Amino acid sequence: MATGETGFDDVTFDLISVQYHALKAGHDYGQYVRDAENAGTDDIASFFREVMDQDQARAHRAHELLAQLGGTDNTSPQ
Repeated sequence: MATGETGFDDVTFDLISVQYHALKAGHDYGQYVRDAENAGTDDIASFFREVMDQDQARAHRAHELLAQLGGTDNTSPQ
């Protein structure tokens, strides 16, 4: 595997990047849910919960794939 400028191989870096961004977005969506609930727009709050769930699943899948690449797995998401 090619090693990028980070010292990690490109595939590992890409998976870490996807995982990070999915987790970060999931965190941000919590505020979006609260905003929509406060505005009384339950359908929009529901939409934000859906995308939050999708990002959580995406982060978990990236974690699984990173483990397959041979990393140790002591911090598995619950």
